[in-house]
Amino acid sequence: MDNNQNAPINGELGIIALRSCRELGEKIDFYIKEKRSEDKSYLINVQDVRFSNGEGKVRLDDSVRGRDIYILCDVGNHAIEYKMFGSVNYMGPDEHFQDIKRTISAIRGKARRVTVIMPLLYASRQHRRKGRESLDCAMALQELERLGVDEILTFDAHDPNVQNAITLTSFENLYPTYDIVKAFISNEKDVEINREKMIVISPDTGAMDRAIYYSSVLGVDVGLFYKRRDHSRIVNGKNPIVKHEYMGRDVTGCDVLIVDDMIASGESVLDIASELKKRNARSVYVAATFAFFTEGIEKFQKYYDEGIIKRVYSTNLTYISPEAKNAEWFREVDMSFFMSLVLNKLNYNKSIARYLDATRVITELISNKQ
Repeated sequence: MDNNQNAPINGELGIIALRSCRELGEKIDFYIKEKRSEDKSYLINVQDVRFSNGEGKVRLDDSVRGRDIYILCDVGNHAIEYKMFGSVNYMGPDEHFQDIKRTISAIRGKARRVTVIMPLLYASRQHRRKGRESLDCAMALQELERLGVDEILTFDAHDPNVQNAITLTSFENLYPTYDIVKAFISNEKDVEINREKMIVISPDTGAMDRAIYYSSVLGVDVGLFYKRRDHSRIVNGKNPIVKHEYMGRDVTGCDVLIVDDMIASGESVLDIASELKKRNARSVYVAATFAFFTEGIEKFQKYYDEGIIKRVYSTNLTYISPEAKNAEWFREVDMSFFMSLVLNKLNYNKSIARYLDATRVITELISNKQ
């Protein structure tokens, strides 16, 4: 139990875990109760309702007056069903974000503080303009600011600079690096973490900063693949990749860790894994904060069966299908304990700076392994 339990707090803690994030919310609640040695749940009963014509509403069954409220929503959860005009539909990011706004509306300004936690930042890939197109992420953040949200928490934002769209609201961008590295080290006992035996790979130029950080804390070299695209065509909203070009040292006999913020279809990362195996890499591992598997897991299973990839690590910060969770090549990294530490500190109005930089704890972790 923390020695700051008698310190001033923002208000009695209340966690509103919307249906998209119910399981994660229950785990966070469990760890906070354990830390505070209390039996009372901090979860607020909430009903997110859908009418038969597709409209929705959010109803709170508990009082939130004067409380420090944390709204949890997984905008990437595509498994939430509802019926509209008799047909089964699945909630998309826009509908999840609308439920966040409905929840704020249901609170009606009665809470002392409102924090929105979107582990996967809404519209994070639509963060800048390339021609005549929308700025969805910036508009969403500004809307939350106008609604009176005090703080926004997210993980591994596709471009953290999007926080410049809001000037009066606190924006914290957290990273799961420590938990991913810990899971990797715990599971992959035969991996030797040193410059001769291992290398970290960035799958594109945009992920290079992340790869450099991983390589620095692990004490290994870094390599880069960059995407050569066909700019004369657009397929599924983007220019198709012609080839992945590699820049870096020889990977022969090395274990390779590919790091990225998200896996969508997985086409890029699997192509890179194939290129690495052609260059005689020993084993190829993939680590990503979010794993969507938008086109299913069949191709990943095929590449695993053929020995091209050894393991994929990703967090439970967004929905992962049972098929992926149960696959022998997949390892889920549970972030609920880490999130409980952050929420507990914020509720007591304490700094979370120690959770923003994991360098020290990762260094200790590596030292203990060696």
